[in-house]
Amino acid sequence: MFDRRIGALTLALAGSILATAPARAGAVLDYVGTYIWTMDQSTFGGFSAIDISPDGTGFHALTDRAHLYWGRIERDAQGLVRGMSVAGRTNLKDSKGQPLPPGYTGDSEGIAVGPDGRIHVSFEGLDRVATYDHPDTPATTHPRPDRLPGMGVNVGLEALAIDDDGTLFAVPERSGSETQPFTILSFDGAWTEYGQIRRDPRWRAVGADFGPDGWFYLLERDFRGILGFVSRVRRMRLEPGVIQDDQILLETRPLQYDNLEGISVWDDGVGMRITMISDDNFLFVQRTEIVEYRLRDTGLQALRN
Repeated sequence: MFDRRIGALTLALAGSILATAPARAGAVLDYVGTYIWTMDQSTFGGFSAIDISPDGTGFHALTDRAHLYWGRIERDAQGLVRGMSVAGRTNLKDSKGQPLPPGYTGDSEGIAVGPDGRIHVSFEGLDRVATYDHPDTPATTHPRPDRLPGMGVNVGLEALAIDDDGTLFAVPERSGSETQPFTILSFDGAWTEYGQIRRDPRWRAVGADFGPDGWFYLLERDFRGILGFVSRVRRMRLEPGVIQDDQILLETRPLQYDNLEGISVWDDGVGMRITMISDDNFLFVQRTEIVEYRLRDTGLQALRN
């Protein structure tokens, strides 16, 4: 979640600036498209995470006020998003079945849908991960992880992903300093410190997913004041205690997109499709964007939009 006290400055210079995206270490990103999603619902907005079904037609979208939307994605013959058809929405519950309020206990930030269909959600504020057998069921609670250096009320468990074995991985939004690595936590009945991810100054972790290719994808964000947000996508291979092949795939320019916070990676039959969603902070000067790129692996370095 982004601090709303400075959110109003984000699009003071409303507009869009196209930029090239650096694709490194043999990876090329092709821009696919952007869809502006709108709904006349008081709970609509503030999206912090998204999960796309393996075939690219279904979605779960999570707000930072503990509301979950799900449905189907309408795509044209070229695979471009043309609509978001909502099949249901709900206020997530606590373990007693009571709706979670926005704020400290209901600041939902990350989502991971497991191979068994269960929905896992990370929360910051009261840092924890909860599991839902269905969006409307009470939460199944898990042991809370120890608070790591840098974690706080608005900078806690932000990014959440699940691998094919059902192990959850969480990354806090912030570390102890801008040069101190992020600690990646894993959960398989108990929390452990799985490894360390390089952190570059200014960047914060906001979303994560495992692609069908087995790579771990990390979405990062920086706020540049009146110039708005910039976003970055990295991928890496995870082994216990070892992070390998850390690659920067995309780095946007200020105002190219809104406040991208959620990421989902799936295979569209041509390559890995990266779908991202923006958090509009419930401000009229911002917007909910669905932004998609396709990743192609190649032996050449390239610059692509």
